[in-house]
Amino acid sequence: MAAVVNKELCVGCGACADECPCGVITIEDFAVIDADGCASCGACAAVCPNEAITVE
Repeated sequence: MAAVVNKELCVGCGACADECPCGVITIEDFAVIDADGCASCGACAAVCPNEAITVE
């Protein structure tokens, strides 16, 4: 399963994109994760200051 972004909590700071080892996160108004390339490692969730990302 891929990481999921809660759009209401995400402020688009980019911390997750910088941390993603797969390079599958882009920032629009909020973080967007390419589920097909996500390794579900949780690195993005660990650095999110707003706890807007969960790994399911």
